[in-house]
Amino acid sequence: DDGDKQNGMGAMLEKAAPTLSKVVQPKTELEVSELKVRLANAGFHSPNAPQIYLAMKVALLLGGAVLAGGFGLTKWGMTQNGITALIIGGGFGFYLPGVVVWVFRRGRQEKIFLQLPDALDLLVVCVEAGLGLDAGMLRVSEELEDSHPEVCGEFAMCNMQLQMGRPRREVLHDLGIRTGVDDMRAFGAILIQADKFGSSIAHAIRVQSDSMRIKRSQMAEEREAKTTVKMIFPLVLFIFPGIFVVL
Repeated sequence: DDGDKQNGMGAMLEKAAPTLSKVVQPKTELEVSELKVRLANAGFHSPNAPQIYLAMKVALLLGGAVLAGGFGLTKWGMTQNGITALIIGGGFGFYLPGVVVWVFRRGRQEKIFLQLPDALDLLVVCVEAGLGLDAGMLRVSEELEDSHPEVCGEFAMCNMQLQMGRPRREVLHDLGIRTGVDDMRAFGAILIQADKFGSSIAHAIRVQSDSMRIKRSQMAEEREAKTTVKMIFPLVLFIFPGIFVVL
């Protein structure tokens, strides 16, 4: 029953999305493209994702304004506080989907960044074992599906697009844009260059994997160096006062 209710609500939202999204529809193709890229970075690849996102912004704007405005008008009446509550509620509802997408986007990009070196190592093994790049990406997406779902999902989508007949250069270029991760863009650019000039794909992937591991180790060392400075604040705020009291 709960699943039927959720499916029914999803269907109603999809039907109402075109009407609601017209209110805040981007005016230029550049804005539409940026919105699609931002949603793709967060993992929303559906063609209807922009419309649903904009419809949710409008719906939450109205819902937040009604709830906060009703509370404010009930408590303070038609005063400045009541109108301020209405504006704050509507603004909170309008910007809430953007914050959620930003959180999803950051989390997904970090997961892809951490998962990519392992996936590239396995891809090197597959390519050196005699598999082509397409078959290697398919093999990686099957083997690491449980432990590295984000990277495997992107590789599986690339393989599906290649099977549909899209040029490899376009698929690899879209892979970097769709994920929004700099290392994935570099990975796609390296493969495009290797395919263009006929160099070894396995060597190019191995170099990219090694450079990513060095980058990860440098980031870990950077965080380790910052830890000493960050420890000063809890020491001053919590530990030193207790020592002074005891002394």
